[in-house]
Amino acid sequence: MLKKRLIACLLLKDGQLVESIGFSRFLVVGNAIMAVKHFNAWGVDEIIFLDINREKNYDFERNDVYYDNTLKEFAEVIRYVSKSSFVPITAGGGIRSLDDIRKYLSAGADKVSINSAAIENLQIITEGAKRFGKQCLVVSVDAKKMPDGTHHVMKNFGKEDTGMNVVEWAKKAEEAGAGEIFLTSVDMDGSLQGYDIPLIKSVVEAVNIPVIASGGVGDWNHLVEGIELGGVAAVSVGNKFHFTEHSTMHAKKYMKEHGIDTR
Repeated sequence: MLKKRLIACLLLKDGQLVESIGFSRFLVVGNAIMAVKHFNAWGVDEIIFLDINREKNYDFERNDVYYDNTLKEFAEVIRYVSKSSFVPITAGGGIRSLDDIRKYLSAGADKVSINSAAIENLQIITEGAKRFGKQCLVVSVDAKKMPDGTHHVMKNFGKEDTGMNVVEWAKKAEEAGAGEIFLTSVDMDGSLQGYDIPLIKSVVEAVNIPVIASGGVGDWNHLVEGIELGGVAAVSVGNKFHFTEHSTMHAKKYMKEHGIDTR
């Protein structure tokens, strides 16, 4: 049986590390460079690093000693962060073309996460897989529960309902050449109430590529539930990691005690 992965999800907005609540409220929690160093020291398996800033003129300037205030775009931040990382980094946010994929990979990312661009043009997955290999293409799926109980795919960081069914979209993404699905529940994001198990289970059962669960972790048992009940290949944690000292070590210890074999 393949070992499961514990992934730290870092969100960068206006050059600062933030936590997200429901894709609509953001709290500054620190510095991305220091966070990467901590997660490396604490044994996380991978890092997903997402730029959620959508302004045309980025401002990555920070006044503390740990950040290079000459950084002017996300690719430069990836290059800067990758120098401090000894684990694989998946970078996403603002990818619109194959050139953007190449730019992020050239900057030091091991994989890229694509969301809105894939929804608008499925060929970016197919062409990206041909050029760079499907192993480095992660399709990010933001899912929101509808009144009838189904889940729709959202784009533009959860702001726009595409009307597409999440399970059907995950199947299309796999057929197009996606190597992994990064599945986030908009409803559970920042709730600390746990993953949306029915949602992630429905996607896991529909595709043959790894699924990463995201959104809602507030207790280490939620990680176990995501793997045992949801069946995912990897569990991602955002907000809780920022406020729990040596958090990844505690998380891995808990998972091991409950029979989950991690990398």
